[in-house]
Amino acid sequence: MTFPTSFEWVGLNTFAPATQKKLLELLRRLKEKNVNKLTILVMGKCGVGKSSTVNSIIGERASEGLGPVMVSCSVSGFTLNIIDTPGLVNGGHINDQALEIIKHSLLNKTIDILLYVDRLDTYRMDKLDELVMGAITDRFGKEIWNMALIVLTHAQFSPQDGLPYDEFVLQKSEALLKALRQGARLKEEDDTMASSIPFVLVENSGRCNKNEKGEEVLPNGTAWTPNLLQTITEVAMRAYKSIYVDKNLIEQPDCNQRGKILILFVFALECLFVIKPIKEAIKNDIARELVLASMHIYIFALK
Repeated sequence: MTFPTSFEWVGLNTFAPATQKKLLELLRRLKEKNVNKLTILVMGKCGVGKSSTVNSIIGERASEGLGPVMVSCSVSGFTLNIIDTPGLVNGGHINDQALEIIKHSLLNKTIDILLYVDRLDTYRMDKLDELVMGAITDRFGKEIWNMALIVLTHAQFSPQDGLPYDEFVLQKSEALLKALRQGARLKEEDDTMASSIPFVLVENSGRCNKNEKGEEVLPNGTAWTPNLLQTITEVAMRAYKSIYVDKNLIEQPDCNQRGKILILFVFALECLFVIKPIKEAIKNDIARELVLASMHIYIFALK
């Protein structure tokens, strides 16, 4: 991972004055809760706008690189660390190598918030979405979804067939939650966890209209930058324990690996207690048949 030194949050000055005021108020609320630092892990598929979202949060272009990149900035005694990561899909399959690189790069770091990024303007959910969410769960545990928010990018978007904007957003959100429940294998008792994950709409292109305060607004009238910052703050203030990435977490095999080991174990047991006895029985039957055949030949010869 690239480790830049923490720099003054100069990108804050690119926000509209109302957004700057809102952000400083949010930071004050965090510091009142003795939260002086936040580390946000950004994950998702390729091409969904992870790096652009990181740049939007800090107000400047800073997230670049093929591997995990940490951007760190400070203001008024508060430090924000955002870890951008490569896409988790390669050639239509889960990129296990990227996941292992991400996990190892987080050694001795504490993850306070997971930003799971997807696109609003995609109509179809498929099995791959479940696999991505399942892969994250396998590496970090289902508890990571307690500290998650889902960011939907490309939100300056008009749904087809005249479907109302808010209704399309609701359908997309419900589809993602369904994929999460199935991919992360959440049980009924975990349903509160899934249903409490907030969704935030983001448009990183700068194509949005602006309100009277100079803030970019989406088709539903939401000023998305202060809304994103406020939602991050609300998730950070939840009473859930952050995830510390220690050596044990890194070295533990993921569920897929454990599944492979279990399959090998079951196969070994089958070989020992099923296949081997069957082979012995077949071998004995063949030997018996040969003896009987030899006796028949001998008797026939005597005649």
